[in-house]
Amino acid sequence: MVSAGIESMNIFGGVASLDVQKLAVHRNLDSGRFENLLMKEKAVALPYEDPVTFGVNAALPILKKLSKDDIERIELLITCTESGIDFGKSLSTYIHHYLQLPRNCRLFEIKQACYAGTAGFQMALNFILSQTSPGAKALVITTDISRFMVVEGGVTPDWSYAEPSSGAGAVALLVSEKPNVFQVDVGANGYYGYEVMDTCRPVPDEDAGDSDLSLMSYLDCCENAFLEYQKRVSGVDYRDTFQYLTFHTPFGGMVKGAHRTMMRKMNKAKPNEIEEDFQQRVMPGLTLCQRVGNIMGGTIFLSLASTIENGEVNDAKRIGCFSYGSGCCSEFYSGIVTPESKKIIESFKYAKGLDSRYKLSIPEYEKVLRNSHTVKFGTRNVEIDHKFIPEAIELSKGKNHLFLKRISEFHREYEWV
Repeated sequence: MVSAGIESMNIFGGVASLDVQKLAVHRNLDSGRFENLLMKEKAVALPYEDPVTFGVNAALPILKKLSKDDIERIELLITCTESGIDFGKSLSTYIHHYLQLPRNCRLFEIKQACYAGTAGFQMALNFILSQTSPGAKALVITTDISRFMVVEGGVTPDWSYAEPSSGAGAVALLVSEKPNVFQVDVGANGYYGYEVMDTCRPVPDEDAGDSDLSLMSYLDCCENAFLEYQKRVSGVDYRDTFQYLTFHTPFGGMVKGAHRTMMRKMNKAKPNEIEEDFQQRVMPGLTLCQRVGNIMGGTIFLSLASTIENGEVNDAKRIGCFSYGSGCCSEFYSGIVTPESKKIIESFKYAKGLDSRYKLSIPEYEKVLRNSHTVKFGTRNVEIDHKFIPEAIELSKGKNHLFLKRISEFHREYEWV
């Protein structure tokens, strides 16, 4: 059987960030509840950043490492997002253009809340495994932004504790027969889904939902997706089969609660065992999430990249992955990483990229919020002011970042910095 999985993977966490501890103080959030988020920083999308720029900026470093012949074999481009910019035209068309990918390429977009990234990844895997085009590659780009907007009278009270954990960013995955980063356990999948109104986007630029219901649905799906996985793979044990675990991470506390529940139900573990296991097998996957925030469909892969980067991968290790998307659909799957995986991940220098972001002050962050209406879903014409937070643009010079320049009769135009 042909092997398949992730050949290369890169993340992009924007050009600006915010210390969420400062935000918590500014918003007078309860310190106990805030600490449960396990967040440190969040990426903040500036007006000249959108899901296209995030996606291109995540994928370009991968392409730069490929030969011209390898790029010509990219025959599938899937964008996975709940931050689409048009009801018909896919983000993938813009991304395909600015990455200068071959025209013998399928382009389309997937929307399924935070599960979309896994949906795209699994579709790409099956394209590779089908061998309908031997040697072909697929590029899967998960890209999302959270733009909170100020209404008349100030900040909307519904933001609550979602604001500090909601991020912006993209993860790009090159999927092929050369799973140098993550070799998937083919056929080892447990999926579980049903209709629930936990969180949603009833209008293009605004989220709604029930946070308590979302937590319950997440926990329910985590348990049942794993049980479905267990039906397909004999001898699986939640504690012993996987050296590491990665989760869709709305915020760290939610993952910690899910892992605690699973350890109790599956292994009847005691509190001290659970805490030790969390620190060893789960915490390595939270490090990048703590610095970027929830990027919807890409968060599971942000966690996977973080696990490989921060885990002890001195030999082959199996990682169990839980993906969840509101509404809902979920999946538990797994794969193998090796020392080569770690070497490739480290070559992208994620921490350096996140460290180099412009650090917004609270007044600057509030200025971003007030300008969030500049580019909305359905914007017809606008010229983007690149002098808005000019320090962020300055820090981007020399890094070959793509930014939004203008929208002319709905058509988005971008330029390289």
